[in-house]
Amino acid sequence: MTERTLILVKPDGVARGLTGEILRRVEAKGYRVTALSQMQATQEQLAAHYAEHEGKPFYAPLVDFMLSGPIVGIVAEGDRVIEGFRALAGSTEPTTASPGTIRGDLGRDWGEKVQKNLVHGSDSVESAEREIGIWFG
Repeated sequence: MTERTLILVKPDGVARGLTGEILRRVEAKGYRVTALSQMQATQEQLAAHYAEHEGKPFYAPLVDFMLSGPIVGIVAEGDRVIEGFRALAGSTEPTTASPGTIRGDLGRDWGEKVQKNLVHGSDSVESAEREIGIWFG
């Protein structure tokens, strides 16, 4: 079943020069990149993207982090790409993410208020379509 997903390389990944490595892994897995753009997130995009987290203690630090530098938005497609990219990304906690995953190989805990874990990947077909609309219109 061919799906589309949104992948965001977060400001920490862009700042560390990991965008190419992340894209390499996505393409090596056999997924096709159909849209790619480096951008600066806006408050409005982040409010829409993280709407379900508004009011939670980590919301403001997360938004501040996502505004701290450029991000790279990627739309990838392929059979079961949503599940596949989330497995490729690894656990959201980089310290315990499995070796071989993006977060396990490239991420670490920086001891800050917000978890800088390099990438975001949509968690469902519905989320992917909503998120792609936020970032790519």
